[in-house]
Amino acid sequence: MIAQKLLMNPAYDDVDLIIPVPLHRRREHQRGYNQSLCVAQGISSTLKIPVNTRCLLRTQATTTQTKKGRYKRFENMKQVFSIVELASLKDKHILLVDDVITTGATLEACGIVLFEAGISKLSIATVAFAK
Repeated sequence: MIAQKLLMNPAYDDVDLIIPVPLHRRREHQRGYNQSLCVAQGISSTLKIPVNTRCLLRTQATTTQTKKGRYKRFENMKQVFSIVELASLKDKHILLVDDVITTGATLEACGIVLFEAGISKLSIATVAFAK
């Protein structure tokens, strides 16, 4: 359903790459999957845009965000993500996919490192947002 909505919006016509928000490898191992990756793969199958799980990495495990306010969430996300394969991002329009947006701290932290890597445009898709 998300992909169908994106198809109707010309702002997403030039997306080059879909990147799911990564989980730390320990958390993904505990869960058995990355929910953001599942959403990204669904979007990819409709939009016919590749998913890249190699260029944006979560390098640090963080404590849960659920009981933190906006400032603490942002502080918790500082220096958590890093970029690999810079050449695959240069001048690209990236669709960053997450499951839920609450304060935006995780997406902001990802966006910062993606722009530092030289992307030209960042779009975001999430399944839900929390009030």
